[in-house]
Amino acid sequence: MSEIVLMKGNEVIAEAAIRVGCDGYFGYPITPQSEIMETLMLREPWKETGMIVLQAESEIAAINMVYGGASCGKKVMTSSSSPGISLKQEGLSFLCGSQLPCLVVNVQRGGPGLGTIQPSQADYFQSVKGGGHGDYKLIVLAPNCVQEMNDFVELGFTLAFKYRNPVMLLADGVVGQIMEKVELSKYKKRWTDDEIEEISGDWATTGKKSHRTQNVTSSLDLAAIKQELRNKEIQKKYRQIEKKEVRFEKYKCDDIEFLIVAYGSCARICSKMVDLLREEGVKIGLLRPITLFPFPVKEIEKIAQSVKGILDVEMSASGQMVEDVKLAVNGKTRVDFYGRSGGVVPTPEEVYVYFKKKF
Repeated sequence: MSEIVLMKGNEVIAEAAIRVGCDGYFGYPITPQSEIMETLMLREPWKETGMIVLQAESEIAAINMVYGGASCGKKVMTSSSSPGISLKQEGLSFLCGSQLPCLVVNVQRGGPGLGTIQPSQADYFQSVKGGGHGDYKLIVLAPNCVQEMNDFVELGFTLAFKYRNPVMLLADGVVGQIMEKVELSKYKKRWTDDEIEEISGDWATTGKKSHRTQNVTSSLDLAAIKQELRNKEIQKKYRQIEKKEVRFEKYKCDDIEFLIVAYGSCARICSKMVDLLREEGVKIGLLRPITLFPFPVKEIEKIAQSVKGILDVEMSASGQMVEDVKLAVNGKTRVDFYGRSGGVVPTPEEVYVYFKKKF
């Protein structure tokens, strides 16, 4: 039988990590995601599965511990909130440059700077465009409910190891703090050293074996031509991800004349707004990107050819995802933006009012 419980979004991240066989969590407390590490400490998974849980001395230390664990082919993760993720950017670039798998959770809060502990979606650029240095991408998953917070931990690790690339679970303070019914993941055993050797023996630093030379993980190559070849290899991988891993959800889009695009908790808000307008006979639907990279460009481009207008809704000051929406639309229809910032969460009613005013 499935195990169904009432849990907070942050708490279920911790529970899911234990159950999918995570080897190590390295983090540092920051609101509104601190319950992830707190839950892990209370659960004491080192007694149950052998999972290591460590509060590092800083966010920078935490991401570099992740690098060390990922180099060994282990399932490792970290979590933080916006300013803490900023401190991890150098390490994320190193992880991508070394093509190492890991899971990074960002429960966004309002900024810029220290800002507020209230929800935000203003880390889109940082997450999707590569907030650190160099030509790199994270695979970015955007949950909008507690169930997806649970499910995307396993999916995140699966994609990370499939493509040897960090995966970011980009949530926000709403999804991290709400409590909902959730069906928990089934327990999976942690990989043994032999299984790691079988799964990732061609790159993981598992100790020199008689049948191969030593493995070294590094993002450094002082020979420009070799570094360019490395970049070409990585960019080829990103094109493959864009082709195969696009995920999105459509709501009441069969007969639409207008489209709303929103992700995370804003998508939940906008689904209610769609219902309000549908009651008045307005043919409107919602497209929710689940992967922010890769972005559902082709689907939005297709819809744009037959609708009168698109409204992008985000918790950011001037719109960030809206730029990718406009690129996908490519001038085929009108694109407008509505957003709140500083930790203010929009209501369905105010989005409704804005739509009626503009469209």
